[in-house]
Amino acid sequence: MKRMLHSLMIGATLLGSATLAADSLVLDAVLLWPAGAPGALGDRDQDQPSLTPYLADPTLATGAAIVVCPGGGYGGLAAHEGPDYARWLNQQGVSAFVLKYRLGSAGYRHPAMLQDAARAVRLVRHRAADWKVDPQRVGIMGSSAGGHLASTLVTHFDGGRPQANDPVERLSSRPDLGILCYAVITMGEFTHQGSRRNLLGDAPTEELITLLSNERQVSPETPPCFVWHTWEDQAVPVENSLQFAAALRRAGVPFDLHIYQQGRHGIGLADKPPFAQPHPWAADLAFWLKAQSFVR
Repeated sequence: MKRMLHSLMIGATLLGSATLAADSLVLDAVLLWPAGAPGALGDRDQDQPSLTPYLADPTLATGAAIVVCPGGGYGGLAAHEGPDYARWLNQQGVSAFVLKYRLGSAGYRHPAMLQDAARAVRLVRHRAADWKVDPQRVGIMGSSAGGHLASTLVTHFDGGRPQANDPVERLSSRPDLGILCYAVITMGEFTHQGSRRNLLGDAPTEELITLLSNERQVSPETPPCFVWHTWEDQAVPVENSLQFAAALRRAGVPFDLHIYQQGRHGIGLADKPPFAQPHPWAADLAFWLKAQSFVR
């Protein structure tokens, strides 16, 4: 009880109102652009991308942070690939930040989604002191179409604009690592057609298809990645992860690749909080995060 009260007080000190859930301090969502996102189509909730902090218990926190991009075919946001992942990360001592990014179902197309992901990483770095995280240990994680968004940022980041009036925009959007869960990677042969349509529209150019086929955009500057998929996945073929891992290998980028025989698409953690028996990928990820100094 003392620990719970202590944690709640710390959360209130950090950023106002907070609620406690599964050893997480869940803070109010923060708009990525309080004055309006670039290219916004209106001022509805779906036009206002945001970040919801899930801060690890101070007694467990390692200082590492991960931006979490839920899947949903660029048409929705799957809750079990957002808050559930955040709470699992909190149990490892990692603070998580669930991204509500703009969607094709609301009329958005590339580059709006990439703008949101890049801004999220920059914002975590900008607010690092408030949220008690290390700005040099900020990763990104995504599942399915959210995995495509994460793979887009690890291959299309920039170093920031030092002369920008907005201090957030001065910071790098390069994640320090990427975690790709049964991710859509390519916009080519093995793509998920719904994700491609929501991201690029009905008739994208070959240039745009190539640009967002992220297995073709890996460079030596791409950060280390944890990549996993299942052989049984019928929605997003396993070739997406295999091709991305091969590209990482060619570029000399460290990675972990795990292909599990069993598991449907969208499996998530395959459990409910407190995640007593999650899918084996979670244990493999925890081991890898230790090697990256994100987990003790």
